[in-house]
Amino acid sequence: MLALVLSDVFNNDFIQAIVKNPLYVTWRKIAIAVGVFVLILFLRNIFTKYVMKALMKVLSKAGIKGALKIVKAFERPLRNFFLILGFYIVAMAFKEMLYLSPKIIQRIFDSSVIILIAQGFMNLTDDSSLIFDKMENYDVKVDKILYPFISKTLKLIIIALAIYMIAEKWEYNLKAFITGLGLGGLAFALASKDAASNIIAGIIIILDKPFSIGDWIQCKGLEGSIEDISFRSTKIRTVDEALITVPNSILANDSIFNFNRRDKRRIKFNLGVTYNTPKEKIQTCIDKIKKMLELHESVDNDGILVTFESFNINSLDISICYYTSKAGLKDYLAIKEEINFKIMEILEEEKVSVAFPTRSIYIENSQE
Repeated sequence: MLALVLSDVFNNDFIQAIVKNPLYVTWRKIAIAVGVFVLILFLRNIFTKYVMKALMKVLSKAGIKGALKIVKAFERPLRNFFLILGFYIVAMAFKEMLYLSPKIIQRIFDSSVIILIAQGFMNLTDDSSLIFDKMENYDVKVDKILYPFISKTLKLIIIALAIYMIAEKWEYNLKAFITGLGLGGLAFALASKDAASNIIAGIIIILDKPFSIGDWIQCKGLEGSIEDISFRSTKIRTVDEALITVPNSILANDSIFNFNRRDKRRIKFNLGVTYNTPKEKIQTCIDKIKKMLELHESVDNDGILVTFESFNINSLDISICYYTSKAGLKDYLAIKEEINFKIMEILEEEKVSVAFPTRSIYIENSQE
């Protein structure tokens, strides 16, 4: 049926009628062409719904890992291919009416197919896609900071290859274009000085690895979590959920404080007790607090310091210093809270009161 329809559209009488008298085109011929286009759209949906599922099963049975990701990557390009194929058939049927030569129509069709194939391969280069899963399967350890760079580099290569293939289809002289770039290279370099410095800084960040995706850093008065790293800039999500884009040259030339790279976090504070607390009570509290810290599973025993530090104006100060073995902010705050409650229990057991600022006022009675 489809062969008969196509032969009816492309018969010589129809083409001659268009050439000699465009008004001679009948509604029957137009209806047939539209019917072919609708039929292709219908096949497009059927192919996407059923054949893609069958293809995924075949890839899975063949032992190809990531079959679902491969199918998903090329699903939309394949759907669009049928749409372009429909336009291609209609354009070839009415090429005289559209004043387009078959060669031009063929070039447009081939260029569109190249773009769709490139789109499918670009989908495979996403940060969490097949290529990074393959690296993990072969025990190739890649830091998360490299994911965006690898992904964007592969996409640039795919785009460059697609442009080259399209240029070849249109018989464009790429050598002359490249020569023209060489002549204007100096002006371009001067105009893109800042961009070049940011790209170089991005490469330095990759090699030095001062932070990774998800790390909490502080730099240039900014503090937040690293969300994305590109060739030009780095995106930081702050505490108030604002997204700040920082040029890589700024990060590469300034000190970066990475909170996630710490193995432990220090907690140091003074605990003030009242002046009427006996010496023995203070010593007992010091011993109990030190023992409690030593037995705590989330405290590093090497850095525990609990001492009677000084005579303050309103209190006798006990200095408490220790390191948590977990550096994450949530874990750090949870450990700190738990230990503070245990210190309160020790003070209650020994009936020791925490001091607070006081002032004694003496009123002198004057006699007239």
